[in-house]
Amino acid sequence: MTAATHSTLFPQVPETADAVLDGLDPEQREVALALTGPVCVLAGAGTGKTRAITHRIAYGVRSGRLQPASVLAVTFTNRAAGEMRGRLRQLGAGGVQARTFHSAALRQLQFFWPKAVGGDLPRLLERKIQLVADAAARCRIRLDRNELRDVTGEIEWAKVTQTVPADYPAIVAKAHRDAPRDPAEISQIYAMYEQLKRDRSVIDFEDVLLLTVGILQDRHDIADQIRSQYQHFVVDEYQDVSPLQQRLLDLWLGDRDNLCVVGDASQTIYSFTGATPDHLLNFRTRHPGATVVKLVRDYRSTPQVVHLANGLLSQARGRAAEHRLELISQRDPGPDPVYTEYADEPTEAEGTARRVRDLIAAGVPAGEIAVLYRINAQSEVYEQALADAGVPYQLRGAERFFERQEVREAGIALRGAARAGGNDSLLDDAEDLPAQVRAVLSTKGWTSQPPAGSGAVRDRWESLAALVRLAEDFARARSGATLSDLVAELDERAAAQHAPTVQGVTLASLHSAKGLEWDAVFLVGLTEGMMPITYAKTDEQIEEERRLLYVGVTRARHHLTLSWALSRSPGGRASRRPSRFLKGLRPGSGSLGTVASGGSGSFERGAGAGRRKPRGPVLCRVCGATLTEAGAMKLMRCEDCPSDMDEALYERLRDWRADQARELGQPAYCVFTDKTLMAIAERVPATGGELSSISGVGARKLDRFGTDVLAICAGGDGGAGHDDG
Repeated sequence: MTAATHSTLFPQVPETADAVLDGLDPEQREVALALTGPVCVLAGAGTGKTRAITHRIAYGVRSGRLQPASVLAVTFTNRAAGEMRGRLRQLGAGGVQARTFHSAALRQLQFFWPKAVGGDLPRLLERKIQLVADAAARCRIRLDRNELRDVTGEIEWAKVTQTVPADYPAIVAKAHRDAPRDPAEISQIYAMYEQLKRDRSVIDFEDVLLLTVGILQDRHDIADQIRSQYQHFVVDEYQDVSPLQQRLLDLWLGDRDNLCVVGDASQTIYSFTGATPDHLLNFRTRHPGATVVKLVRDYRSTPQVVHLANGLLSQARGRAAEHRLELISQRDPGPDPVYTEYADEPTEAEGTARRVRDLIAAGVPAGEIAVLYRINAQSEVYEQALADAGVPYQLRGAERFFERQEVREAGIALRGAARAGGNDSLLDDAEDLPAQVRAVLSTKGWTSQPPAGSGAVRDRWESLAALVRLAEDFARARSGATLSDLVAELDERAAAQHAPTVQGVTLASLHSAKGLEWDAVFLVGLTEGMMPITYAKTDEQIEEERRLLYVGVTRARHHLTLSWALSRSPGGRASRRPSRFLKGLRPGSGSLGTVASGGSGSFERGAGAGRRKPRGPVLCRVCGATLTEAGAMKLMRCEDCPSDMDEALYERLRDWRADQARELGQPAYCVFTDKTLMAIAERVPATGGELSSISGVGARKLDRFGTDVLAICAGGDGGAGHDDG
């Protein structure tokens, strides 16, 4: 997060309707002024689409042409809906409903169920996986954990594409979809799952949409009541609409056309959930008189990043590719993208961690850096490498900020202190607002230095630290602000789910990175078989993989690094090849003509790449089996093979590590991870060379901690200290 300013984190509400239009570019302004009739906004990555549509709504409300309660804006994630509500509030249009499809439908279902059906709405099933497991057991079909998750996903796909159990096998065959099990078996489990839901009087999230559609189709009086309330509709990320969501939208609209849709066919990456760009691509056919506006001015990324993104899409094929947008960067030039080839995956992860550390040392905040990969299973080796490099990180996918228990408790404490005012002795020595917040939150676990470790205690501290940073930003932006003012701001942000940033390098899959952006992005593991993924077989599936990489590229504002490894493990055969999507883009891989010409980056070989000595596989020193997992290779044995670890030495190393972490103000894993300490305690190195041969003990850590560790291994207390220089 950049430093707070009056015009960014806490902007003033525009004084007039015309002031809402200030600062919009010509195309964004055209969107904001198009308040009637069907409107289709084709918005490329980083072109300010959320800005355009929120200013459109706010201008309509502030000018009196739209009533706040008559507008329903829908999107696909709670985070996106929260961001939209936050922006509308800052523009003086706080009464507008901005929700996900599911939350909007659930509110309507809860309100109209007694009238349409009678009685109470069945209980909503938060997680369907256990019920799917019960259904499989009833069908005498055994599923392991991964199969259970995949079959659950198939049932969700079937429901959003309005496929009933009996039709599932035929529809799967027609769609060339790879089912995780025999389609006949999935059909059987799906049917039993639906039966169990009826027997237990529960509904799932897909039922929320299906039942709302059913009521609106059957009860014209209820449909008319909803249509009389909502006169204007805005749909964000329209390329991700499923057939079921489109059906619900049609029923909300009725015979009216006050609809504004926003999307980019080149960012369609969720077809596995039932999303399709067809509704966006067919919009002008369904609405011949629609106003169409293209947003192509990219305010996010440098010309170098945009150049690569455009070059990537220039190779695309298919209907979505025919509607691609050629982005035009509005930023000053930056560094060229860097392409790096490594010998193996652990080396790639270590090289990435070093580059991340260098960026942080150069002044890039950790929270403005992301490492993005194709599948979540790739995260472990990067978690390990970042921890070994002393770099804090966060895995994307945690619960929403304001729903965390520690944040709710902090809010209660701050509210109590605000009410007590000068009568709260806790605030006696606090000279300003940030000091007051720090004093209050110190009773909830906040300290000036982060705690050691990476578990729940650290997570709690990070949440409280984010609130402290928010208070500091708020005080800078609003001179003279009081604790009561901050509490009111937190309440409004909680209602809008507008969370402050928790610092740390982000580790995330490409899919979960959609809608986010960072100053520096590392796209890792870009090999054939991973990008595109092995199971992408058809031309359509391959093109979606290309779009997924495009989404990854366009997350970067300034720094972009793309890397791949020639083998999975150290000593493995260098049989991998870089992704076909990089052909003609990375230096030395051929030319694509004018679009990708002109030098689109620098090519580097990471440690060991292209000059490795042939080595055999890494073998377990206990049973001789080939090792493939990073943790096992660190220990040089299978995870379940007997350990000859010196337990007493391991505990002494842990105690020493805790002291170091406290002194450095870093989590314990930034000194050494548990696996590294285990490896040290198993091998008991006597020299620097023996210590440095252990994975996780690089030159920097050897220089910083080697003397202490060797002293502890020799029976001492490791009190030699370390050099922070």
